[in-house]
Amino acid sequence: MNDRPPILGIILAGGLARRMGGGDKCLLPLGGQTLLQRAIAKARPQVDELLLNANGNHLRFTRSGLTVLSDEYPNFPGPLAGIHAGLQWLENHRPEQQWLASFASDTPFFPDNLVSELHRRAGETGATLVLARSGEQIHPIFGLWHRSLLPAIREALQAGKTPRLQDWAREQKAESVSFEQTDYDPFFNVNRPQDLYDAEALLPLTDRPR
Repeated sequence: MNDRPPILGIILAGGLARRMGGGDKCLLPLGGQTLLQRAIAKARPQVDELLLNANGNHLRFTRSGLTVLSDEYPNFPGPLAGIHAGLQWLENHRPEQQWLASFASDTPFFPDNLVSELHRRAGETGATLVLARSGEQIHPIFGLWHRSLLPAIREALQAGKTPRLQDWAREQKAESVSFEQTDYDPFFNVNRPQDLYDAEALLPLTDRPR
């Protein structure tokens, strides 16, 4: 991390997990650790400080050791609200910093070089938003967001809009970086109960040294 400026990270866990039957999906176990523990272990080495976006009672995340931010907008407007919470915290508490890296809490195998590659692409292109991609699929939860995006995000949320994150990012002319694995998708995410079983089967591939 010495070759780039400080970057704040935020893990997004503020959704309703409807396809899992509700509750805190990130607290489900996978191979002896919760999904959240795995996300923290992956994200923490890549950033200078790590936050968690989650709604409801924050006490249930005490063991994470992370500062927990709730959405500032009601009725679960989606992941853009979590990005807003992170950028607003950055503006209030780390005014000298420029970048927020976002991570999903239900995607246990994301790349160890995610942030460094996103930042490299931002430097090459001058983009204020860079997203992860695997194959032809964009993964908008995994992104690097410049603080200058905060007014546009605030405007969208204050207008009561709940745009799909990928559509909103396209309007901002987001760049992307491709991350590939030959034997598994690094952005495999757990949405349904069956996905947990599939993730268990992937553990021998994802936990081995590379």
